Amino acid sequence: MWENGIDIYSVRQIRLRTDLYFGVGAIEYFAEIADQLTARNITSVLVVTGHSSYKRTGAWDVVERILKQRNIRYVLYDKVTPNPTTVETDEATALGMEAGAQAVVAIGGGSPVDTGKSAAILLKHPGKTARELFSQGFTPTGAVPIVAINLTHGTGTEVNRFAVLTIPETEQKPVIAFDCIYPTWSIDDPALMTGLSQTQTRYVSIDAVNHVVEAATSKSTNPYAVMLGKDVIELVTRYLPIADKDPADLTARYFLLYASMLAGLSFDNGLLHYTHALEHPLSALKPELSHGLGLAVLLPAVVQTIYPQQAAVLADLLKPMAPDLEGKPEEAHAAGKAVQAWLVRCGVPQKLCDVGFRKEDVEKLVDMTIHEPSLASLLEQAPGYANATSVAAIYMNSFLPLV
Repeated sequence: MWENGIDIYSVRQIRLRTDLYFGVGAIEYFAEIADQLTARNITSVLVVTGHSSYKRTGAWDVVERILKQRNIRYVLYDKVTPNPTTVETDEATALGMEAGAQAVVAIGGGSPVDTGKSAAILLKHPGKTARELFSQGFTPTGAVPIVAINLTHGTGTEVNRFAVLTIPETEQKPVIAFDCIYPTWSIDDPALMTGLSQTQTRYVSIDAVNHVVEAATSKSTNPYAVMLGKDVIELVTRYLPIADKDPADLTARYFLLYASMLAGLSFDNGLLHYTHALEHPLSALKPELSHGLGLAVLLPAVVQTIYPQQAAVLADLLKPMAPDLEGKPEEAHAAGKAVQAWLVRCGVPQKLCDVGFRKEDVEKLVDMTIHEPSLASLLEQAPGYANATSVAAIYMNSFLPLV
């Protein structure tokens, strides 16, 4: 296996739209980033993070030390929650404005990084709010520089142009995509992720799998997105069981993180469709629901729905989970069941009925999916023709296991 020849302790710079420092020990390369901030005459930054993981992982010890050594002032917003809201982003932005922040350092998983990306736009657009941004009230013309220090291996947000926030008063969870929020610099250090719980490890890895299933089958896909997708699923199926048994296994964390990064690039190219469009209403209504778990609940029914239109691609993509698929449209149900069986083997058997939804909720969920503009744009990327009927069928087929 090619992975055996990789020195996971050799930090490499991967040059994408983002300058990414990747490998065990990459957090220490924040010093190089700080020097580049100084070279840009940036003397004050807004740090955006969650309640505790930035300290628990040790990331903050390094970041704070280096900021102080470079005489870069900082103001800290550490109130980001899972499924972050526009309210939190406005609070963080106000803090940054008051401090004269010229850049954003986001530390955490998708929630803090997406919040940091959004604040970076608002710092460049005084007087605008996060609600306006996520309600398409204005189109940003830029953002302050963003540093993304990633603490999970699932979202891929550290290398792409997407961000997601919840608007509490409307129960919407829109997505934005702007070139100005590619992080300028990112850090992917597997050693920061050994403290992820068993369930978090599973959910974020399933998130990466969802990214590539959608990106490889969308109407905007390209060979690059598909090729990345194949590598992602092969790596996740190989290394998730290892990390599940031994959370401190750095080799497993390295390649799950690498898979997550590739998945972020894949959907940056191929975009997303059904699974993410349908999950956003779930976690908007139930903020306590992990995004990765919501995706896992929906994925088998989504695969069953799109397989007839994308049988050849999915048979190739899903080979590590379902080696017997031949790429025939009539295998749709078998493909959905194979993905479901893999999720069960991963310890994630839950369906909609297990995470607090009732069949009476389907009408509202469909309405939220169809009428939220950013989610409707995702549905436009789905294979075939996505409409209220197909969306309702996926929700209904996700209440109980496929049989």
